[in-house]
Amino acid sequence: MRLQVPSLVAAAAIAAVAVTGGALAWQSSRALDAEVAAQQQTEASLARRVAELEARSSTQPDWAAVAAKVEPSVVTVETDKDLGSAWVAHSDTSGSDLVTNFHVVADAWKAGIAKVEVHQGDRTIAGTIIRVDPNDDLAVVRVKERLAPLTAVTARPKVGTTVMAVGSPLGLSGTISVGVVSGFHSIEGSDFLQFSAPISPGNSGGPVVDAHGRVVAIASAKFVGDGVEGLSLAIPIQTACLSLVTCTTAAA
Repeated sequence: MRLQVPSLVAAAAIAAVAVTGGALAWQSSRALDAEVAAQQQTEASLARRVAELEARSSTQPDWAAVAAKVEPSVVTVETDKDLGSAWVAHSDTSGSDLVTNFHVVADAWKAGIAKVEVHQGDRTIAGTIIRVDPNDDLAVVRVKERLAPLTAVTARPKVGTTVMAVGSPLGLSGTISVGVVSGFHSIEGSDFLQFSAPISPGNSGGPVVDAHGRVVAIASAKFVGDGVEGLSLAIPIQTACLSLVTCTTAAA
């Protein structure tokens, strides 16, 4: 009997070691499972974040594409004394109607001169002032060439909407600037859309467009003074399309 005791003790010790080893292996397996689960959660979170960023990126306006779409329909209007911008509101087989500000052509009109020069890229086209609205500071210039018209929205954009002004500040055609619709105001009896995109002399009459290239307003003026920044004004497109010119329109 004495000879068997060490064997029994040894067997018990071996069993204890086996149990301890099994427990350690089970704990290690649980830790590994927890680590894998945590890694999977991190990967899922990263995948969701990437998807959100991609979705957000896809909704950001491609202003380069908008500019390329709009610029062929924006021209420079020049008289003997003044220079401004205009855009194609309507065209047919007989020619195109260009909208600009009245103050761009006012001196010529008051002097009885209806002829103006219209510059599109490197070419110059003869234009004729056919209609004016001094009260709303609008005018229509007719050219015989058939040019691509821009689409005008039928409803006012919401405050905070990003917009782009296109025109010829200081005669620099094809210039763009981007800002947001800041508000709507009645100034001296006329309605204006306020926006933050910078404009300069020569922008007058140029279109202010949304992210789809649709005209929402016509650049007209800006506030100037010490500390004054980003206070540009435009005439809502509905004012021009209501009675002055036939517009190609689309719902906002």
